[in-house]
Amino acid sequence: MSGRAKPPLNVLIVEDEALLAMDIEAMIEDAGHRVVGEAASLYEVEDLAGDLHPDLAFVDIQLAKGTSGLDVCALIRKRWADAIVVFVTANPLKIPADFAGGHGVIPKPFSRNGLMSAMRYIEEGVCDPPPVSPQPASFIAAPAFAAEWSETSP
Repeated sequence: MSGRAKPPLNVLIVEDEALLAMDIEAMIEDAGHRVVGEAASLYEVEDLAGDLHPDLAFVDIQLAKGTSGLDVCALIRKRWADAIVVFVTANPLKIPADFAGGHGVIPKPFSRNGLMSAMRYIEEGVCDPPPVSPQPASFIAAPAFAAEWSETSP
């Protein structure tokens, strides 16, 4: 992650609510990034091209076809090890204490401003770590991820 990606970021959206996925896509593009893939289930993520190389993935916890965002996170981390995985869920308590390899969570419901603030913060952390902005209230960093960014602080 150490400064590897440069804006715009390549973003993967894994969300089974089509309207919400479209809203997230619009916000990502408004922030100057590009959506490189969308999926509604673990199976659809498995079918994505291996050369997609997302920098960031927004992943719901409860997905279509009874699949779990926790399993999607494990697959993303295996296929695209450098990708930042951020859960977007109304059920943040379903995320294990270690975030199952994920980097943080944006609790639903979120506002446009909340998602945009989280995107800016994550962009700073991905492109030029650590982030210089304060962590927004709309984003909860996984403990290990927060520690990693604090270790790279001057």
